[in-house]
Amino acid sequence: MGVVIPLEENKNKQASIKPLVDLTKVDMERVNQLILSKAGSDVQMIPEVARHLISSGGKRLRPMLTLASASMFGYEGEDHIKLATSVEFMHTATLLHDDVVDESDLRRGKSTARMIWGNQASVLVGDFLLGQAFRMMVEVGSLDALDVLSTAACVIAEGEVLQLSVAKHMETTEDDYLEVIKAKTAALFAAAAEVGPIVARTSKSERNALKSYGMNLGLAFQLVDDALDYGGKAADLGKNVGDDFREGKITLPVILAYRRGTSQERAFWKDAIENGKNGDENLGQALALINKYNGLSDTIARALHYGAIARDALAPLPDSAWKSALMDVIDFTISRVS
Repeated sequence: MGVVIPLEENKNKQASIKPLVDLTKVDMERVNQLILSKAGSDVQMIPEVARHLISSGGKRLRPMLTLASASMFGYEGEDHIKLATSVEFMHTATLLHDDVVDESDLRRGKSTARMIWGNQASVLVGDFLLGQAFRMMVEVGSLDALDVLSTAACVIAEGEVLQLSVAKHMETTEDDYLEVIKAKTAALFAAAAEVGPIVARTSKSERNALKSYGMNLGLAFQLVDDALDYGGKAADLGKNVGDDFREGKITLPVILAYRRGTSQERAFWKDAIENGKNGDENLGQALALINKYNGLSDTIARALHYGAIARDALAPLPDSAWKSALMDVIDFTISRVS
């Protein structure tokens, strides 16, 4: 079941990340080669599990942010390739771990690694990829880059634990939830964008600009994902519409519908999320309540807000094809719900 999300604010129907893909194409080919090399191991299951997820069709947006944020300042060395690969390995590791924690069956339309090889293999291969990521960071030799990415790894783990602490608690506030997605999702976007100017040896203000851009882009990205789960199409999501509901996840559309609802409607949410009555038979009512209280449109309004902050973060930087491509990513992120 899907719901069309009206989004009058999004006038850019042609939003695309193609400019960024084109600009980073040569470097991304090198990143992909390094990914395949570093995912190798004499332990046969490790490359099997790693390549299952690595080859599953993700856009590789995070490593492209690292490449672009270095190149826009004229960087011509090799370190951004290793850092971009590190970022992708960190992301892949978190997906492997997330699917175990969330007990997910599908990832980008394919069976999750845990469904094929089991939870233990998924967690351990994720750990292997994190180890490889840190080895590459050390090879780069930048303590600042190592500090940014290692801090992000800690923050992501904290976000996972924080999500567990608020899981299935309908009293979770919007502020609580924003803290979760800031840690789980936005922190890696921010780190991916910040390490580029670090290796390019730019000023502190330029580094902070890219960090702010990445952080707010990441928040917008996750909020759009939240809306898509209740208002998208399975073919676009790579999973079933309403999976967040079936898994008992508390996301912003649910928080808004719960807090704005009547006592009877709040009782429905408590029963569905806290007591596990979240099957398909209740999904229709959940969608109706989310729409009744503008849960989707207001979630997108929040995403637009963070997208605007990301745009403002880049605004003072000199105009270039790289800057323009990064701006386009903001539009693309929001346009996924149009």
